Amino acid sequence: MKTCPAKKGDYFEFFAEIDLLCALSTCPGGDLSIPMWGPDARDPLEVCRPLGIEVYRPEPAALDGWREPRVAAYSGLNGMRRRSWAADGVAEHGQGS
Repeated sequence: MKTCPAKKGDYFEFFAEIDLLCALSTCPGGDLSIPMWGPDARDPLEVCRPLGIEVYRPEPAALDGWREPRVAAYSGLNGMRRRSWAADGVAEHGQGS
């Protein structure tokens, strides 16, 4: 495992336009860059990085002009075009013509 590149004070910020469930996870052994067992084992707390979460409510003026996102026009076909039965020469009930 490589040493974690995160430094104290690093953060990321995002604006959630809909209700959001956010889950953060970290390995309980730190970043695993030190041996945790065997003759060279060290305390993994040396490399653990605490996580913090802050949730803010934006100022009302920051939302001027904002509209709730529309539902995606996803048809469930993963970008594939549905073939019509008529194009395949198949009758409406699945029988050949």
